Amino acid sequence: MDCEVVVVGGGIGGLTVAALLAQRGVNVCLFERQAEVGGCAANFEKFGYSFEQSYGLYSSWEPDEIHRRIFAELPVEPPEIHALDPSYVVRLPDQCQVAVGKSAEQFEQSLREVFPECAAQAIEFYRELDLAGTTLRQLLQQNPELLSSSKTNRTYRLLGKGKAGVKILAAGSDTVAAHLNGLSFRFRRFVDAQLQILAQGNSTQVLYLQAAIALSEAHRGMFSIRGGSAALAARLADSTRTSGGSVRLNAPVLRLAYNSAGNAVGVDMLSGERVTASRAIVSNLTLWDTYGKLVGLNRTPTDIRKALQTLRGWGAYLMFLSLEDEAADALAGERFLALTDWQADREYDPQGQQLFFNAAPGWDKRAPAGKRAVTVHAFTEADAWFTFHSNEEELEARDQQMLEACWQRLHKMMPELGASVEVIDSFNPRGYYESTRRKLGMVGGLVPTRTQFWPGQAAYLTSLPNLFNVSDTTSAGGLEAVSRAALVLADKLAPCL
Repeated sequence: MDCEVVVVGGGIGGLTVAALLAQRGVNVCLFERQAEVGGCAANFEKFGYSFEQSYGLYSSWEPDEIHRRIFAELPVEPPEIHALDPSYVVRLPDQCQVAVGKSAEQFEQSLREVFPECAAQAIEFYRELDLAGTTLRQLLQQNPELLSSSKTNRTYRLLGKGKAGVKILAAGSDTVAAHLNGLSFRFRRFVDAQLQILAQGNSTQVLYLQAAIALSEAHRGMFSIRGGSAALAARLADSTRTSGGSVRLNAPVLRLAYNSAGNAVGVDMLSGERVTASRAIVSNLTLWDTYGKLVGLNRTPTDIRKALQTLRGWGAYLMFLSLEDEAADALAGERFLALTDWQADREYDPQGQQLFFNAAPGWDKRAPAGKRAVTVHAFTEADAWFTFHSNEEELEARDQQMLEACWQRLHKMMPELGASVEVIDSFNPRGYYESTRRKLGMVGGLVPTRTQFWPGQAAYLTSLPNLFNVSDTTSAGGLEAVSRAALVLADKLAPCL
């Protein structure tokens, strides 16, 4: 089989690239090893329930933002979205809570009430953060390649934004912690917990400019998608097919195919079929799997192999729950971030300390009558689920211990749930690995390091000139960042006329 572009993996990044290229007349073929598209964005189905595997927080769906921009080009309608109000509620160990949403006045009043010891500084911290985030988002709307543009180009664009641009340039490679001096320990933990879900790290790890985008998005208002991110994946797959592209399911790719000169010319399928790609190969796999499985470690440059060994991601432990409608309606929101321990004596570690509660909205029936589908997310070290297990019984015992611990923490932090909630199933990193084949079942992107916010080159580039990677391990910032990277790559491969 011959085509122009082969896409390996049917997650949101791969699907977005495929949909855009197909609409632009490129002969594109996407291969997905599972029976459905979506990857980590796919829903978990059981007993008439459809559970999201994510936090259910979706940003940048306003007019002229990245998702609307992509769907304006495609031959299908975008999925139905509704604004969340609030985006989420942060509940602290002392049972104080802060609703994070569009109303700046209400948010600042909550800061005064919950953090009286540093209220003025906390409000100023968020005002400066929101200004930086708003400025960066505006520039990204105008130029999606901004983060990988040259120093001269980005400096010129930022200076055009006046004082806000100057402050962004001055922030450089600061972490968030550098901007929290003088703020209380309680407030820092409030920030840490949010950064963990939005950027995969705490205030000592996440760069200030990355945090500015992530946290300000929550204040502008986030959205819920009818059917979850799985609905977005389905629309993108439909668009690819409608535009003449091919989406092949149950079609595992084994490795890249090379010619006698050692150049990548396509992919070899597990079935034995070879598919050639005359223009490009796009990997929607993680960085580890792009090199370890597709390129092959023997063809991966030494410096990249060493770099891959230093990268780390978090594992996720999920509880899939059934909640009674009446109990869901009585809650202060549909999304709760519950912090169970201040951790006053050490650096913030989310494992065993925070949970994220995501209830399907009443207008999106993903459960039997009178019930709601709820996903509760907890962080866990992925490696521990793949070592020191001599048999399946040992693994099941570990899973049961984790389930009981999360269940107790959930009721401790949200006692109003009472008997209205019950467990349908659970999911650990081993389950993620079995369904997605991601290394150690790690999800949600990489744990951030003190690398520059401005990478200096396009994140989709690899060691091979015709192989590109678009995934959450190359695009920090969640689904919005992956979608933006996919648009940038599509523009490189087939510019929109």
